[in-house]
Amino acid sequence: MPRGGLLTALLLSCLLITACQEQETELIRMGLANAPLNLDPRFATDATSERVNRLLYQRLVEFDPNSMPKPGIADWEAITPVHYRFTLNEHTGEFSNGEKLNARDVVTTYRQVLDPALASPKQASLQLVASMEVIDEQRVDFHLKRPDPLFPAYLTLDILPAELIEKAHNFAREPVGSGAFDLIEWPQAGELHLQRRSDGQGFQLITVNNPTVRALKLLRNEIDLLQNDLSPELIGYLRRQPGLRVEQQPGSNYTYIGFNLQDPLTGNLKIRQAIAHAIDRQAIIQSVMQGAARQAESLFPPEHWASEQLAAYEYNPEKARKRLAALGYNESNPLRLTYKTSSDPFRIRLATVIQSQLKAVGIDIDLRSYDWGTFFGDIKQGNFQLYSLSWVGIRTPDIYRDIFASDALPPSGANRGRYANNRVDQLLNLAEQTDNLSAQAELYHQVAAELHRDLPYIPLWYEDQLSAQGSRIKGYQLMSDGNYDGLAQIKLKRALDGDHVQSATEN
Repeated sequence: MPRGGLLTALLLSCLLITACQEQETELIRMGLANAPLNLDPRFATDATSERVNRLLYQRLVEFDPNSMPKPGIADWEAITPVHYRFTLNEHTGEFSNGEKLNARDVVTTYRQVLDPALASPKQASLQLVASMEVIDEQRVDFHLKRPDPLFPAYLTLDILPAELIEKAHNFAREPVGSGAFDLIEWPQAGELHLQRRSDGQGFQLITVNNPTVRALKLLRNEIDLLQNDLSPELIGYLRRQPGLRVEQQPGSNYTYIGFNLQDPLTGNLKIRQAIAHAIDRQAIIQSVMQGAARQAESLFPPEHWASEQLAAYEYNPEKARKRLAALGYNESNPLRLTYKTSSDPFRIRLATVIQSQLKAVGIDIDLRSYDWGTFFGDIKQGNFQLYSLSWVGIRTPDIYRDIFASDALPPSGANRGRYANNRVDQLLNLAEQTDNLSAQAELYHQVAAELHRDLPYIPLWYEDQLSAQGSRIKGYQLMSDGNYDGLAQIKLKRALDGDHVQSATEN
């Protein structure tokens, strides 16, 4: 639909629906683009599940704004370079079944994920661990196979209760965590009911796949909060509506085009280079995304301690045509490829623009969109030629091993494109063996440079974080990686007014 038609439809829809008055409810409702697929943190890999799990569970380690590790529910000391002791601190909570999280829960969770029989996708990032032992209720010792100054940053697993792990509890549908929120009800796939522990505030996470419908629900006060997955036109429209607050800040989530390197076409470097030179990323960012992104050349944004800023693959259609011509492709014999994306309208629009840019150099793209579950399932199984996705919430450069090491194939890793480079494997091994953080960062810079040459991914951009908040709520804070931690502080304005009145009365 043309831009003007979309905005007109939005306005007319809101005017014609008589239920635009505020609904009387004490729940805070957040609209999601995609439903969580799995609330067992040992297996969850989709962004929505990971973000919801952050609300339900606690972790030993968190991160500061520069992506360096800081204490979560545990403080640590390095007894030797290969021996770390973690001590649970005052932030350690109780599981929703009433049991206090303790050292045994920590060790059982980590042993589960390290067990090859479980085939957890989180296993690859913990190969450094040689053994663990419970010292007492509060302390756990980790023994490493080799020194690594970044080791605490790897301990970000959501902690599960040991007793329920041993009983094979169904965490995927019935999570039992010690985080800031409890799951109260999951009546259907696209609807979660949570309760904030600090004050009993209820939340409803509602999946509404269509972004226009999500925006309309926000206007009708059926939803109080939206975050991301909205087109620039919708964001602009919402900015102009009285009573709504739209916020935006630079983000760190990395969007890319991925390739199946076992495919005879997308496995050809010259074809990947042609595609890289054919995509005008800056034009897409400015014209389609209305500036709400930063162009990317590597996995980590410039502010990350391990970031390496590399020379951009210039937009050069003539270079793209020459590389294709060398392989026998031209206007009369175009290269034909299949590109997969999700069914989100804005993702389809971005893919359509890329499709058009590739067509201009002699590449015919068969664009296929699927519901999120089907799409993500295909990507995990390697059922694609090329696709576009985003890595969200990545903090440590060990992610390079998980997604690019030749032995990190699914399900034990996320090397979905089946990339293999002996030099990258060697650099990753060297990085893991060094006990100096600066030297480690330099080795990861070399990994980034190798990947930039090989193009298992074409870097696209780091998307800005955006939220739209209704008139009933206040205090939501955006996070650079798009997580939902801001729900811990958000308040109903009515509740805030009540607090103010009570305080004035008491004084």
